[in-house]
Amino acid sequence: MNLMSPWLVLAGLGAFHGLNPAMGWLFAVALGLHRNSQRTVVLSLIPIALGHAVSIAVIALAVVLLGLVVDQRILEIAAGIILLGWAAYYAAYGHRHRVRIGMTTGMLGLGFWSFLMATAHGAGLMLVPVVIPLCLAASPANELTAAGSLPIALAAIGTHMAAMLAVILVIAVSVYGWLGLGYLRRGWINFDLIWIIALIITGVVLIA
Repeated sequence: MNLMSPWLVLAGLGAFHGLNPAMGWLFAVALGLHRNSQRTVVLSLIPIALGHAVSIAVIALAVVLLGLVVDQRILEIAAGIILLGWAAYYAAYGHRHRVRIGMTTGMLGLGFWSFLMATAHGAGLMLVPVVIPLCLAASPANELTAAGSLPIALAAIGTHMAAMLAVILVIAVSVYGWLGLGYLRRGWINFDLIWIIALIITGVVLIA
């Protein structure tokens, strides 16, 4: 169970990211409605997933490389402080820095939008509490190497993205095909507030 728990957390975070409309499903639905095509909804998930994956990969790989030269506890505290600062910044200014890409954008533009949104929201930073112990655990010989850590980091990213993509696919298709925009108006949730709380909790966990 202890071996599986980090992977379950990664999948859970992927599902949480997928639930957030700012991570892509709302844009996918909007594109589909604009072009009157469910196929567009499904195809748009590819660049959304790729953009998000690149964003979190940058953070995950940076953590792995820093872990080769920096003490793990120092890295955890530093990451926690960055997360708390990111939460404060996002709470104060996040709503002022929306990435504006129109409905006429192509798949390349959508992927770039996804990368910017994931980065601006600190999506990759949320994975740090899992990436550090999972990827930076020393080998039996107490030798920590990039060759051993990077494949685990890539597997972590893959697990996270699989869960996120599955959730986005279900929500986007459901909203486009059955629920409609009227349901969103009646049942909208303030995900910005939830996201800020999640960033704060993640930062506290790292520091504590």
